[in-house]
Amino acid sequence: MARTTAHATQDNDLSRRTSPAAPLAEAFEAGSVAGVAELREEPFLTMVGLRVKRGTEVGERIAAVTGGLPEGSGGVSGNEGTSVLWLGPTEFLVVAPMEAHEALGGDLIRSLLDALGDGEGQVVDLSANRTTFELTGSRARAVLEKGCSLDLHPRVFGVGTAFSTEIGQIPVILWKTGEESYRIFPRASFADFLGRWLLDAMREYASPEVP
Repeated sequence: MARTTAHATQDNDLSRRTSPAAPLAEAFEAGSVAGVAELREEPFLTMVGLRVKRGTEVGERIAAVTGGLPEGSGGVSGNEGTSVLWLGPTEFLVVAPMEAHEALGGDLIRSLLDALGDGEGQVVDLSANRTTFELTGSRARAVLEKGCSLDLHPRVFGVGTAFSTEIGQIPVILWKTGEESYRIFPRASFADFLGRWLLDAMREYASPEVP
């Protein structure tokens, strides 16, 4: 693999940025029931795609930046503020706060590129590729089970586990971040459709109609 990078266009004037699911913000609030099923968008997180072999010299350098690389399917590792999700034997997704992006003064991507150096692998800025939904509450799992083929029972899908899957026939990465909380990463172009699907799946717990 060759050393490559691609940068998503960022604008450090946050007031001018519109997230993929911004038009649904009011519907998310109206359709949520506190403690039962709550949905919101967490936009503009820094996301970096990695291709690197664990255990190699390059892999160890990158692991030092991210706080580790997960060992196998479903694994999540990282340090405070930065998480690394396993996508394949040599493929990972780094998720970090918005402020970690270089366009806002962060240095995560540059640090990863420096760690890669001339070694074999890839570091690709994917920050504009996906958005993030946060689904929480006691019925969050029940909502997801209406359209996800994964076994989401806690014995199988524990906290700190992430898999590529489909929800409502939309490809996503699903990450269980707590006993009753999930992060869902759809591609930006599918955000509106999936957001409306999730609201519909939540409707038995909240009555307002989606506009």
